[in-house]
Amino acid sequence: MKILMIDDDRKLCRLVADYLEPMGYDVEAAHSGPDGLRVFRAGEYHAVILDVMLPQMDGFAVLKELRRESDIPVLMLTARGEETDRIVGLEMGADDYLPKTFSSRELLARLRAVTRRCQLTETRSSSEAAEQTLRFAELHIEQSSRTVRLHEETLSLTPVEYDLLATLALSAGRVLTRDHLLEAVSGRNYDVFDRSIDVHISSLRRKLGENPRQPRYIQTVRTAGYMFIAPPETQP
Repeated sequence: MKILMIDDDRKLCRLVADYLEPMGYDVEAAHSGPDGLRVFRAGEYHAVILDVMLPQMDGFAVLKELRRESDIPVLMLTARGEETDRIVGLEMGADDYLPKTFSSRELLARLRAVTRRCQLTETRSSSEAAEQTLRFAELHIEQSSRTVRLHEETLSLTPVEYDLLATLALSAGRVLTRDHLLEAVSGRNYDVFDRSIDVHISSLRRKLGENPRQPRYIQTVRTAGYMFIAPPETQP
């Protein structure tokens, strides 16, 4: 499995490569934002480890460019560990994040999780009925192409946002806990204080044009989780 690490800390890149390569990962490094994009476009990778603080072009700008071109799993690193950095990264399409105080075992676990989610998604897409579309009034979720249309307009969703919406829609009328949603979209258990699901749901709601106080599609069930509401005019 080929991994691209974009980080200007050359020593850290070498340490990560030395740790991951015996685990079956081929790690290539780039040390600036522009170089990272150039290397990414020239090769084929299964995941990207991306630092927030980069010379010439910061990690958020690199992530924006990556998401224009690919849904490759992206694991972001932040030296400061600030919540703002984590939330911005998730909202822009990062699959997960780690503070730079991470342990090698935690990095491996998170990397396996984001790549497994991608692999499971590809497997589901190939095995499910290609023509199946979930229709909820003006909201159409096309599972074969992983696209979502609202009022005939295609929404720009991140891979995690799509998986969350599809998971909720397939269980319309049922309350799904955060743990259930976390497992469904990433194949791993998060720490109980991890707010990433709430961040992704908030971003998804904005793209759906939702009013959280009067939700049309995604309802928060206090202390329990989230529930997809099928509008009365939904087609079977």
